[in-house]
Amino acid sequence: MSLTEQQIERYSRHIILPEVGGRGQGKLLASRVLLVGAGGLGSPALLYLAAAGVGTIGLVDGDVVDLTNLQRQIAHTTADVGRDKVESAAEKCRAINPDVKVRMYPEHLRADNALDILKDYDFVLDGTDSFAAKFLVADACHFAGKPYSHAGILRFEGQTMTVIPGQTGCYRCLFREPPPPNAVPSCSQAGVLGVLAGIMGAIQAAEAAKYVLGLGELLTNRLLVFDALKMTFRNIGFSRNPACPLCGNSPSIVTLRDEAPPACARTREPKP
Repeated sequence: MSLTEQQIERYSRHIILPEVGGRGQGKLLASRVLLVGAGGLGSPALLYLAAAGVGTIGLVDGDVVDLTNLQRQIAHTTADVGRDKVESAAEKCRAINPDVKVRMYPEHLRADNALDILKDYDFVLDGTDSFAAKFLVADACHFAGKPYSHAGILRFEGQTMTVIPGQTGCYRCLFREPPPPNAVPSCSQAGVLGVLAGIMGAIQAAEAAKYVLGLGELLTNRLLVFDALKMTFRNIGFSRNPACPLCGNSPSIVTLRDEAPPACARTREPKP
């Protein structure tokens, strides 16, 4: 892909990196990344991916902006309260970089729409905030053969890992199934440090960019755990589990299913 003079100037700090160059920037411009969730994790990830010149960004989110979101969801402003999150986030992406094509899916990801949405993308970022949604993203990426970055945050701790279906351990290799209802508090119940979302979301964006560029070592077969109070990172190594119900030798999960009915699901066509 040939770059225009304006693109060469815009992406000059990428292009002067020997590992990236004009060819790598062309890869980014040709890439397609899907973000499931345009909230705390999705906000920093999508802003950095838009700035980096990822050619197509898909945004899946069925919620509207709430005042309580603004403590951490930096893609949205006070004026956006009440708007669809995908519309608010898409507006910010376009303002940062008109090179980026944004596709909006103002609905929750579900078993009956996930594979159709995922099929057009090269890499998926899981920015959801419930166990049911995270297991659905993991399962859908497995069946679609799409690499993805998982992340989760609560109180002062975050975790993230990257999965390449068919090559690495998966989310269910570590977490076999969702915990019982109410066993783990949500962010609305236990709270979350706002900047924690920015740290983990930025790591997810870095993983997406590295995957597209074919650079470095991805967070595969290891869970990166960040403690904001101690300011420490820990790597927890793991490998593909032969008994995994999803990617194991004799999987029990052979079709995509919803772990729990999504709340307030809305079905609409994606907007260009």
